[in-house]
Formats: sequence, structure tokens, C-alpha cells
Amino acid sequence: MTSSPAIDDCWKRIGVIGDQSCPKLPEHVHCRNCEVYADAARRNLQRPVDADYQRAWASHFRAAARAADSSDSSALVFRVGREWLALPTRLFASVAPLAKPHALPHRGGGALSGVVNVGGQLYPCMALAALLGIDDGVQPAEARRHTFARLLLLEWEAQRFALPVAELHGIVRYAAAATRAPAATINKGLARFLSGVLEHETLQIGCLDAALLGYQLTRALR
Repeated sequence: MTSSPAIDDCWKRIGVIGDQSCPKLPEHVHCRNCEVYADAARRNLQRPVDADYQRAWASHFRAAARAADSSDSSALVFRVGREWLALPTRLFASVAPLAKPHALPHRGGGALSGVVNVGGQLYPCMALAALLGIDDGVQPAEARRHTFARLLLLEWEAQRFALPVAELHGIVRYAAAATRAPAATINKGLARFLSGVLEHETLQIGCLDAALLGYQLTRALR
């Protein structure tokens, strides 16, 4: 590779940064208005790029891409029965202590288990276990301490729903590209609601399809 001629940075010697003895300075007032300065800038941008420079910037942009891929999604993880599930964090309005729903006349056995009072407001209480085909009487085999059931308030198309869950794990950030297809052994009722499976720590988490679940929750109110 041929090296480009060295740039004479005269502005540092006789220009505004130097002793200001340049005969062109009275005419141009400032070095940035001088054709010598402009030509130096142009040649600086057109100079050949060495291999070390190329490698350094290639490494920089590869690292930036990996960092972006590592956590481009966020979900709230919870448990129903023995199944760990997740929904996008943006869908949730708040988390409340578990409350017993009040049954509605002529409505029972389906996804709508009644209405529940949270902070003085009534919300339709939806039974995810019934909707997803999960046995909510089955608990995880391993012993767990400090496990508390919670009520998740989810909002879908301006309608809020209360979802009782057996346990709340919390918010997990993950790479959407890292999710894998559900295993063939997952029951068909649940499998059709899953967009993928996420591995986090020791958990296998089913990522629920938010659009499909929201549609089914709304349909259950009719």
C-alpha cells in the first residue's frame, strides 16, 4: 500500500492555533475558511485505510451487533400448575395479591371464572389453566420456598383482565432469536398458544403468543 503525502498542518504553526503569522489569515479571518485547510481535510478523508484500522472497526461493529442480539426482548415469567410461561412485559398493567373471584350467574367451567375486585375496580378473572389445557392442581416436583400466588393485570386492546398465577418469577430479558420450537411432548392445548420456548437459568419457559391469547381472552367474555 502506497502511503499518502504527509499533511502540512500549517494552522497549528502559523494559523489561529499557532502564532497567527500566516499572510492569508487577514483575508480569511479563520483557517477553516482557507482553501489550504479545506484541501487538507479532503486529503485526510481520502487517505488509505490500513489493515489495523479495518480490523479494529470490524471488531467494534461485530461486538455491537452481539450486544443488541443478547437482549432484544422482555417478558414477565410466571407459573400455572407446573408450566412456566411468559408474556411480553408491555402487556401488564400491574401485579396484585391473589383474590378470590366472584362467580357470575350462568357462567362457569370456562376461561371466565368470575370477576375480581382489585383496588376498588372489577376485572374479569380469567382461568389460564382452563384456557391452555393445564392441570393447575399439579405442582413442580422440586421444593420451593417463599412461593406466593399472584394476580396479574393484563391489558389487551383497552380491556383489562385479571390472571391468577401460582408463582411469579419476574421480568426476564432475552434474545428472541434464542427461542426454540416447542417440544412434541407438550400437550396440544398449550402448544398451539406457544410462539417458542425459552431457556432461562434452570427453567424451560413457554413464550405465549400474545395476539392469540388476547383474542381468546376477549372471546371468552362474549
